[in-house]
Amino acid sequence: MFKKIILLSIVATSFAGCTKDPKSVADLSAYSSGAYPTTLNELVSVLGAGYANYRSEQLSGFQLLCKTFSASEHTSNLIYGGQDYWNDMEYNDLKPSNQLVKDCWRGFYTGVKDANAALERADLFAENYMAASELQQVNYIRGEAYFLRAYYYMQLECFFGESYIGAGGAGGEKKGVPLFTSVPKSLAETQKSRSTVKEVWDQIITDLKKSAELLQGVQWPSQYKGRATNWTAKALLGKAYVFTQDWANAKAVLKDVIDNSGKTLMPFSKYKMAFNSNVGSNLNNYVNSEFNEESLFEINVDRVAADYGIFGGSPNKNLTTSQGLIWAPSGLNDQGTGGFGMGYANECVHDKNLVRFGFNIPVYTLVDNPNFVPAWGENLGNIKKIPDPVYSQKSRDFKANKTVDPRLYICALQPWFDTVYFWGNRRPVAKSVNLPAIATYHGWSYKKYETLDSHLDDIKQADGANYYLLRMADVYLLYAEACMNSGANPEALEYINKVHRRAYDQPINGASAFDYASLTAPTKATDANLGNNPLRYERYTELFAEGHWWFDVCRWRIGSGEATFYGNLLPNNVPSRWNDTRSYSFPIPSDEINSNAQIAGQQNPGY
Repeated sequence: MFKKIILLSIVATSFAGCTKDPKSVADLSAYSSGAYPTTLNELVSVLGAGYANYRSEQLSGFQLLCKTFSASEHTSNLIYGGQDYWNDMEYNDLKPSNQLVKDCWRGFYTGVKDANAALERADLFAENYMAASELQQVNYIRGEAYFLRAYYYMQLECFFGESYIGAGGAGGEKKGVPLFTSVPKSLAETQKSRSTVKEVWDQIITDLKKSAELLQGVQWPSQYKGRATNWTAKALLGKAYVFTQDWANAKAVLKDVIDNSGKTLMPFSKYKMAFNSNVGSNLNNYVNSEFNEESLFEINVDRVAADYGIFGGSPNKNLTTSQGLIWAPSGLNDQGTGGFGMGYANECVHDKNLVRFGFNIPVYTLVDNPNFVPAWGENLGNIKKIPDPVYSQKSRDFKANKTVDPRLYICALQPWFDTVYFWGNRRPVAKSVNLPAIATYHGWSYKKYETLDSHLDDIKQADGANYYLLRMADVYLLYAEACMNSGANPEALEYINKVHRRAYDQPINGASAFDYASLTAPTKATDANLGNNPLRYERYTELFAEGHWWFDVCRWRIGSGEATFYGNLLPNNVPSRWNDTRSYSFPIPSDEINSNAQIAGQQNPGY
């Protein structure tokens, strides 16, 4: 995302005349944007809408990570039960009328529209106003627009496509999503049937090839360092090849990114706070790690808000997100007797995820603090009740000895052992507030992308940490998967181990005591889906809470096992209503079915 720059899509609409002469009255059903843009900066502003859209309320501005992804894949336990559509997402029991489903569709198609508008406006500018010296910059903008369109279509297809493409192109004839490669100019042009799965993936791959070619050699100045590059496009192209099981092309493209992009895994010293690099000196002195050596594409998020995060006034709301309200950590109150959410704190990390990371200690009980001084009263420096010493010692040993995967402490906050800072005090993390029968839950809070140094009310509900959409750990694991499926098992194991070594603070390019011995070696997890599958386990732990696992679950078709593993789900403490005939795809929203005559009768199976 463009750093510290507000980019708004400005489309000037002109209609001719005020007389009754039919020749001078514009067709109000037709799309028109007049002569805009007439300068390169104006063209950049049109493109900016495609980037900024990812911070919309429907997407990662508020809902996508913390509601749609985390509920579907059970990253979260949903404490708040006041919205039926959110509960249904948690239970994998979707309906075409579900609000999150509709918003997901709308949000991604808005991104497609923005990318198409940028491509059309680039053509208009090139034909009418461009100086010869501006051609390279215009082509860069085209390359960015192709990347953004491919990215949005890839998300749409992974959520709403009837199935993924299998080996040898199997399933390519099934229903994908409608394809728009231009901005509709009339109501009739908005009516499109679903393309085939193959047609959608072919469009994604074609756009990414064009993007990589047009962006070849681009070097953005520092104020634009969040913009896509040719390596951004190639990394997503490699991912598209993996998702369509084109292993030969996936290997070639991903290895090119690994060998020639100049990107690598960041060291653990940076990685451990890379998802909270906005945290201030109240808690630590970590340097800002935004746009680091591992990042291929990230969405810039600035802690600015006019009033109430993305729900406040323009223009600052276009620079921030507010999903931190949902995942907000909980800290002890001033008396040290209970928890207080730093925001809404509607969700906490599902306890079964702790088990997968290797944290298999029973829930603690509180005991009297032997150091409590009654005369001082209960406060953060003089807490009356603390976790029992057996739990506390085992927790310390698990972390120190790396019995627990170190990434758990990057993803989540352990009550009593981690700290947050708000309302003038540094305080221990509390068990997530509002949990029912609170003693029966671990109640760890989220850490990734969360504000840890201020109550969200104090910063007007504005997040500050950037979101990674593509980073090299993902590329390494995708490359390993391509190698595994094309007979290069030793290389696959090595790239899985590179990611694993970094998690354990080891040099990534040499063997370590933590290495997996084989592609079926035991992991920290013990369940059937992850217990002896290092590739799956590494994608689960490394990319936890980043919006990847749901797509892995669906393309590997391991949803039934996931539902069994997670068991009962809050808010009503009931099991998932997973159904293999329908749950791997979201339903086409009822609004689309009702407004698009060409898509009638093309609902996904089971809905």
